[in-house]
Amino acid sequence: MIPRNKRAPHKASPERFQEYMKSWIRDESLNKKQIRAMSILEALKKSYPKASMMLRYENNIQLMVAVILSAQCTDKKVNEVTLPLFKKYKTARDFARADIKTFEQEIYQTGFYHAKARNIIASCKKIDSEFDGKLPRTMTDCLTLPGVARKTANIILGNAYGIVEGIAVDTHVSRITQRLGLTKNTDAKKIEQDLMALFPQKEWFKLTYRIIELGRALCTAPKRKCNTCPLNKLCPSSLV
Repeated sequence: MIPRNKRAPHKASPERFQEYMKSWIRDESLNKKQIRAMSILEALKKSYPKASMMLRYENNIQLMVAVILSAQCTDKKVNEVTLPLFKKYKTARDFARADIKTFEQEIYQTGFYHAKARNIIASCKKIDSEFDGKLPRTMTDCLTLPGVARKTANIILGNAYGIVEGIAVDTHVSRITQRLGLTKNTDAKKIEQDLMALFPQKEWFKLTYRIIELGRALCTAPKRKCNTCPLNKLCPSSLV
């Protein structure tokens, strides 16, 4: 439980709140932060026991495509777009041979469709020619694919092969772990390193989806519902 005198000032200005959070992170020892992290984990597991990715796909290539399309787009919209898309394109070769102008129109509702179309087609050409049409099984190989950064690779490897080399840090994970005082960083790679030091590896894969569930339901970007949040007694940013 966060001591009352350590909680964020009620209705604090953004500047005062940021100063408070820096002070909290600086003063809390690593050991205490690890203990609190485990309490946070247990609360998340209890509240969101079945948390998982919401994107729909039928094979690993479609998984990669769906994850690339999900950048700056909701999973719901991606699923709407991929429902007809995945009936037409099933293999890496199917995507590799797609007409880029046609493909752009097929995915334009997901946003940033020029870059996404270019990256998906280029990635699938590489997979078809260099990986025998199969999604790579290592982080190193995945990161050679256009449009696949570390977050995307973590999601793909975990869901496709159960290979967990890190923690996928999306906007929900970034926002909420900062609010929880688990990291002072804003760069996704640095946040990932902070979280990997606090949580056991066997929990890394599910942790992302549990935090995303919390972010969608209660700890949203514009407003926090601290009164009903399962972490309100563990969170230094709670205003209750």
